[in-house]
Amino acid sequence: MSIKKVSIIGLGALGIMYGQHFSQKLPKENVRIIADKKRIEKYQTEGVFCNGERCEFHFVTPDEHVEPADLLIFTVKFNGLEEAIQSVKHHVGEHTIIISALNGIISEEMIGQVYGFEKVLYCVAQGMDAVKIDNKLTFEHKGMLVFGDRKPGILSEKTKRLSEFFKSVELPHQVDTNMPHRIWGKFMLNVGVNQTVAVYNSNYGEVQNEGEARNTMIAAMREVIAISDKAGVPLTEDDLNYWLDVLDTLSPEGKPSMAQDVDAKRLSEVELFAGTVLKLGKKYGIDTPVNKMLYEKIKEIESEYVY
Repeated sequence: MSIKKVSIIGLGALGIMYGQHFSQKLPKENVRIIADKKRIEKYQTEGVFCNGERCEFHFVTPDEHVEPADLLIFTVKFNGLEEAIQSVKHHVGEHTIIISALNGIISEEMIGQVYGFEKVLYCVAQGMDAVKIDNKLTFEHKGMLVFGDRKPGILSEKTKRLSEFFKSVELPHQVDTNMPHRIWGKFMLNVGVNQTVAVYNSNYGEVQNEGEARNTMIAAMREVIAISDKAGVPLTEDDLNYWLDVLDTLSPEGKPSMAQDVDAKRLSEVELFAGTVLKLGKKYGIDTPVNKMLYEKIKEIESEYVY
């Protein structure tokens, strides 16, 4: 059963990037961007732009009854995930494949509890340097989607079907047969780079070069390594070096999502990063002073926002 209809919820950086990619490869009506009526009106009035090109998206509201999607992609922020899960109910059918490009280590669990884990493939978006300011997205590197089955060592028909689809639409991707390990590795990177760049009010370049910011980032990542062993998905220094190599491929002028949130005075996903590390550290009796410092500094930054 081939993938023909794609639905996406969440028109942030990744939603725009993937929405534009699929819209250029598939019939426009087969790529559906799910959004409420107010957001749709704003998108249509102000436009949505990807590398200077206006995106001609096909929008649908959550209430519209549509044919179920063959592929459903979540690209919302974590604080909007619960609402998004309820908003996609008309897009989920018996054969729908669901992937989440969210940061963190729990979105697949939340989605699977509602729609069934048999529909969910684990996924990580890595290597992109997309920056979204207002309604305009720019990027140099599209990165890739890495995905696979929930249980290690399995290569299911769903995974094969999704890989064939991504090949057909020329979307960079990779299949991984140990996705829990990959997700924890990406979580480790995000805990380090997202929070450090936000606190230091800088960009990827600052943490790609030796100095205080890079040392802080790596120290925060090592706290995740300490926790991962207790959590049953052990990471090593080799994993840390792998993700640092991924970081080095990004444009030095680019910024991760949390730094973009700080620039725009939006509440960040700090609870998803340091918040999770602090909770797990307490659970397993592991000290996490660097993440505690980052958590407190980001909360302090956010407390100064004026709306």
